[in-house]
Amino acid sequence: MKKYFLAFILIGFLCNCEKDSGRTYNNPYLPNYSFSTTLNLNLPSYSGLNSNSNPIAITVDGDINIVIMKVAGTDYRAWNGNCPNQSPTACSRLSIDGLYAKCNCEDAYKYSMYDGTAATQYTMIPYRVEVINSSTIRVYN
Repeated sequence: MKKYFLAFILIGFLCNCEKDSGRTYNNPYLPNYSFSTTLNLNLPSYSGLNSNSNPIAITVDGDINIVIMKVAGTDYRAWNGNCPNQSPTACSRLSIDGLYAKCNCEDAYKYSMYDGTAATQYTMIPYRVEVINSSTIRVYN
């Protein structure tokens, strides 16, 4: 009887597993391009990431917009830098407004840099951040 119970529990765990849970988004406005970039935090343009709660907006590889912030210690949050509730245009790049990322086309859309949420249909799309050492991080999806 114990064998059946353990098998039932194991099957329950396996059925509830998802690959990369919470990272897959079906946003019809923003394409999902693969990229990887390394940021040297000693450079002046990224030095703001050496302190907590100091978000910055950057563009890498010529056309990939990212908003990123150090939360604490080695915890960084990086997001797609385009407004998630509209198609990319010249004004849809997010700008930093305190601890929020703001859509430039519509001032009403402000997204939390901590969790990427706002009172809108789609949230910001998160990117992964790998801390390589104390002065280098890698942002990728």
